[in-house]
Parts: sequence; C-alpha cells; structure tokens
Amino acid sequence: MTQSIRLFLTTVLAVAALASASFLNTAGAATAEDLNTDSRQALQTLYKTNPFSETISHKAKAVLVFPKIIKAGLVFGGSYGEGVLMKSSKVVDYYNSVSGSWGLQAGAQSYGYVVFLMTDKAVKYITETKGWEIGVGPTVVVVDEGVAKNLSSSTLKDDAYAFIFDQQGLMAGISIEGTKISLIKR
Repeated sequence: MTQSIRLFLTTVLAVAALASASFLNTAGAATAEDLNTDSRQALQTLYKTNPFSETISHKAKAVLVFPKIIKAGLVFGGSYGEGVLMKSSKVVDYYNSVSGSWGLQAGAQSYGYVVFLMTDKAVKYITETKGWEIGVGPTVVVVDEGVAKNLSSSTLKDDAYAFIFDQQGLMAGISIEGTKISLIKR
C-alpha cells in the first residue's frame, strides 16, 4: 500500500472515529431520575411489543434495562448507552453498555435492549464483577421472533434472556455479542 493511500485511510478513519464519538455521547441520560423514568418506559414499550417479555419478567431475579443505545460507524463503529439494574421493580445500580466494531459498515441507529437475569448466578456475576461482557460468563439468549415461539415459562433454562427493541436508523442488524456492560456512578 502506498504512503498516500495509507494517509487517506488514516484520515478517513480518524474522521469516522471522531464523528462516532460525538454522536455516541448523546446516548447518556441527563440525570439518574431521567434514566430511571426512561428505563421504566422502555420496559412498558417492550411489554407492549413483545408480551412474552412480561411473562419472563415475573420469573427474573433482576433486569438490566438500556432504554437507548446509539450506534454509529463508518468502517470503525461503536455503540453507547446507559441503563439500570432493577430488582423487584426498584433501581439498584447504574450501568453503561459499550461496544466497538470494524468492517463494512456505515450509518447510525438507536435501539433499546433489556436483559432478564433468571438465575442467582447471573445476578451475582454482574454485581461481583462490576460488569459483564456479553458472550463471557452467564449464558445469554437473544430472543427474536423465532426463539420466542419456542419459549414458555416452563422452558426458561438459561441464565439470561435479552430482548432488543425500538430499532430506528440506517444500519442493518444489531448484535449485543461482545458488548461490555460496566457499573457506573450516577
């Protein structure tokens, strides 16, 4: 690769990274109260669009709610959002959700996701490690329409179930695999 092509690619990547970073900063809630309210509203939105999620919520030991994740990318991309950990409908901690990616991608989107922690092991893992990388630790099943058809309250055997909802924007597809969830102060 010639020097001028390398310089061009480096410049494009730097501009994309800066644009992504400034766009992603808009995903944080203004205050803890705003985040609490947004998270409760997000749960209600999920329950309306996917009634089975409400069934799962009654069996969950805790629930991680990320009401708004912003994802942007141009070759390199990233996503960011803030959420809450709830036990018995009470907010007990605050977390952020961060991921990075690279490859053939361009655009921006927003979405929310909820992770129902079904076992004491999963709750203990996230509270003791002060975070979690999805794909490492407790087993997480991402529930889409196909998976939901095969689930019932008696077949819930995994550590956690994640629902992605309210997708808006210009990028195709969403994955939470490799997402880092970390404890934050609010």
